[in-house]
Amino acid sequence: MNVPLLDLKAQFATIREEVLAAVTEVLDSGTYILGPKVAELEQKIAELSACKYGVGVSSGTDAILCALMALEIDPGDEVITTPFTFFATAGCIARVGAKPVFVDIDPRTYNINPALIEQAVTPRTKAIMPVHLFGQMCDMDPIMEIARKYGLYVIEDAAQAIVATYKGRKAGSIGTVGCFSFFPSKNLGAVGDAGMIVTNDEALYERIRTMRTHGAKPKYHHKFIGGNFRLDAIQAAVLSVKLPYLDSWTEARRQNAAYYDQRFAAGPVQPPKINPQCRSIYNQYIVRLAQRDRIMAGLKARGIGCEIYYPEPLHLQECLRDLGYREGDFIEAERAARECLALPIYPELPSQWRSYVADSVLELVEQENRATPVTTDENIAAVF
Repeated sequence: MNVPLLDLKAQFATIREEVLAAVTEVLDSGTYILGPKVAELEQKIAELSACKYGVGVSSGTDAILCALMALEIDPGDEVITTPFTFFATAGCIARVGAKPVFVDIDPRTYNINPALIEQAVTPRTKAIMPVHLFGQMCDMDPIMEIARKYGLYVIEDAAQAIVATYKGRKAGSIGTVGCFSFFPSKNLGAVGDAGMIVTNDEALYERIRTMRTHGAKPKYHHKFIGGNFRLDAIQAAVLSVKLPYLDSWTEARRQNAAYYDQRFAAGPVQPPKINPQCRSIYNQYIVRLAQRDRIMAGLKARGIGCEIYYPEPLHLQECLRDLGYREGDFIEAERAARECLALPIYPELPSQWRSYVADSVLELVEQENRATPVTTDENIAAVF
């Protein structure tokens, strides 16, 4: 078998004619950047996320960058975030001249550990940026309590978590702003780069809308320095076609996750731990394996797509070395980077392929355990 980690062609085949018609309509209109298709999508995503306002932008990265700029996060400011996430989270903080301040993760959910945030707050702290990793929201109530106590903004990096919930509240709706990515691999993916910022703050919304067009309002009259963060109409049109399918696609991911959970429940493979107060959308399905790299090689030899999210925590990245962090500073993030592996979970995954993936993982783990016995204590340490 050849089982890809993600099959975008399979999804496109189910909506091909709708997508082509939507793209043709945009091409015929001659309005290729912003315009009515973008405005329509902004309204839909805002409503979907239980927010008053949405601003379509050029990517999930630019959503974070634009939000930071609009909130006037400046050189010398500090933003508390997680070291276990995609690089854009910290990269955008650094790009505005601010300092990323890392806090270790909860080893069960991989999200930032709220119990460690307050001790990282300094007089320079201006915001907290929790990342809803792998489709599961962070424990937001204690994060918001700390933000209120110290007068901090909360920027939700919800790139992997559209329609995920925490205590019934939607991703992006709890903090000051929420930032989504529509990168093609996301649950709601464009046919290129695209993103969205959501908020309930009208003044901030107006500032973000101005910020995405070089800070110009009206045209050619610049209130402040912004950027070119505009969303293309073709991307908005495609996303509007896909949006009605999002719930069914998400449910298919959740069913695939439930199957894997059941298969891995009694063995040495640690499935994702979902906070009972959360509804995960499973942008990725992550297992923890003591012998991750050898098992990954075995899966690939069997034709099974798998991926490491993320192989090196941000505090150890070469370009962030000046922050002064060292190996051992965030042991849970470092351990997750050594042990986590993503398995295929996309909605169109055939059941026989799904079974093949689970069978292969269990067989390879058993082979490894026979070759190198792992004690119960070591298993527990690897997970918690």
